Amino acid sequence: MTYAITQTCCNDATCVAVCPVNCIHPAPGEADFGTTEMLYIDPETCIDCGACADACPVDAIFPADRLSARLREYEAINAEYYADRTPAPATASPTFHAWGAPSFHRSLPSDFAPLRIAVVGTGPAGMYAAEDLLLHTDAEVTLIDRLPVAGGLVRYGVAPDHPATKGAGETLARFHAHPRVRMRLGVEIGKDVTAEEVAAHHDAVIYAVGAPSDRRLGIPGEDLPGSVSATSVVSWYNAHPETGADAVRLAAERVVVVGNGNVALDVARVLVTDPADLAGTDIADHALAALRAHRVREVVLLGRRGPEHAAYITSELLALKHLPGVDLVVDDHDPRVGAAVDAAGSREKAALLRGVARETVDWTRAPAPDRRRIVLRFHSAPVEALGTDGVRAVRVTEDGSPSGTEIGAGLLVRAIGYRGVPLAGLPFDEATGTVPHEAGRVTGLPGGYVVGWIKRGPSGGIGANRACAEETVGTLLADAVAGALPTPKGTEREFRRLARSRSRHLVDARGLAAIDRTERARGQASGRPRVKLATVPELVAAARGGRRRRKV
Repeated sequence: MTYAITQTCCNDATCVAVCPVNCIHPAPGEADFGTTEMLYIDPETCIDCGACADACPVDAIFPADRLSARLREYEAINAEYYADRTPAPATASPTFHAWGAPSFHRSLPSDFAPLRIAVVGTGPAGMYAAEDLLLHTDAEVTLIDRLPVAGGLVRYGVAPDHPATKGAGETLARFHAHPRVRMRLGVEIGKDVTAEEVAAHHDAVIYAVGAPSDRRLGIPGEDLPGSVSATSVVSWYNAHPETGADAVRLAAERVVVVGNGNVALDVARVLVTDPADLAGTDIADHALAALRAHRVREVVLLGRRGPEHAAYITSELLALKHLPGVDLVVDDHDPRVGAAVDAAGSREKAALLRGVARETVDWTRAPAPDRRRIVLRFHSAPVEALGTDGVRAVRVTEDGSPSGTEIGAGLLVRAIGYRGVPLAGLPFDEATGTVPHEAGRVTGLPGGYVVGWIKRGPSGGIGANRACAEETVGTLLADAVAGALPTPKGTEREFRRLARSRSRHLVDARGLAAIDRTERARGQASGRPRVKLATVPELVAAARGGRRRRKV
């Protein structure tokens, strides 16, 4: 029986590397690697060895005959990928490999002095870069983050009801305690230390600072209370220490989310999921309390274009179709919607909505009190947020007319994309929201490199950062061999003293381990994987308290 890759696939190709028969595609180096929504196992060549399942960092791979009802569709999804493809011969697998001269394209000569590299940002992009350096060179790595805890978007961007996806963070976290790693958490570039000061103490600096801002709608009423970004909502339910417990107010039973990408679906799903089901996750205590006190009955997802152009990936939409106690409905207000769904081929995105209930929604009526539902409304864009002291409704287009339809809602969430922000000391492209670079090398900044969303824009999931990091690290090492890296003026010890003198919230690897123990202990007491500390003072106190206890 073949194995199948399912919903939580992270696309980092760890499974490809261990497959003895090359049955997982697209593989690194193939034309469509990094562009497909997930990886797929060829049922005709899979030998049922299970190596891929053992290696998968996010528990996405299962024997096809053991798939749960919710995941059973993925057996056909995996097989369908190969319906009109001829799998490549197994020339790139560990077993059937045409051995040539060894190639170490991300390594240094044996007599090369160890490099001292700073990685700014401890999310997936930064940690993949650190992993690459630690596994392929004898470099010493300083991990820097403005927050006093590591994890980045794995900790604060993955929805709490996706615990398997968070497994990628656990895999990367093993490098936090690596003997050649030094952690300087709670240090903000441009505030506590300058980019020039970091560079002066390291041979090179890799910036993995992501895209922390969001795009705006540009409509009247967007700044009313109750109009927020998806970034804020995601940070709120993930206990981000810079997002207060009162950042999101759930004052009405209906919420309007603008956008239909994966983040928009995450927000919708979390808001309508039964709080009892979320109580076993690491959701923020304040978010869980708010969801229990103010039950959201309906979330409306607005898509400017039709279902054939939806931005969500297949697995995220399928997850909504199987959400317990929640109805998924397509607003049939525009004849183009149903026509696109009915005419879609089996592999087209609109076909995912075949079989989903269609209804011309009466927006003058309140949501049904005894049901929860998500409404997909395509060919509709927000025109204005209405209200005085806060959002009470959203006017949206109808048949292209801006006078449109008024949808009563107490919360408006914009989920139309992330955006990078300038970092003092680095060049910045305002048009793309990225740092200009050449294969990861920052333009005009010797010794400066970028990886992740600040490098390529907000595209690709967790696994996409592995290939991105490989390119950047490859460029850095080539520059090192060519003698193109500046010579640092300060030592690691001097940088540690500098960071300690500048930051009131400095946390090192031992402090991070203490935070982890504290959160897990809090979770164990309530039957949860962890209960996150939600403020900077709480995180710093746990880090320092844990260290004091060990010294006693």
